[in-house]
Amino acid sequence: MDNQPPVTASTPNQTKNIVIIEDETFIADIYAREFTKAGFQVKVANDGPSGLKLLTEERFDILLLDIMLPGMHGLEVLRQWRIKNPSSNMPVLLLTNLGQDEVIKEAFNLGAQGYLIKSSYTPQQVVAEVKNALSGQPPKNPIPAS
Repeated sequence: MDNQPPVTASTPNQTKNIVIIEDETFIADIYAREFTKAGFQVKVANDGPSGLKLLTEERFDILLLDIMLPGMHGLEVLRQWRIKNPSSNMPVLLLTNLGQDEVIKEAFNLGAQGYLIKSSYTPQQVVAEVKNALSGQPPKNPIPAS
């Protein structure tokens, strides 16, 4: 018998697919570039309905979601996605400048794993947070008290 370790389905070099739903094209482009440099396959939607359509049509490993979006609020995108995919374990990180406690609580109630305030993170730090979320590490940002 050989002593080879078993082959696992997930390898560190496996390409991950990320969808970024962000209405500010300049910001979306910056994040898309950083994630591409980090080895991710990236798709971008610039409004809520387009983002929900992408989520419905393709499989992603993680969702990076803005809250203030044209056409459909980011939390509504998340709500509709969860209704249609209740057993999905795809991590969701909210990336926004909206920091109201009630919105943050609602995001976590809808299954978001993290809530990142855009102005507090560099694009490289956002990539690091996404990698942490994909590896199952808890978010570094605190979850607000209920």
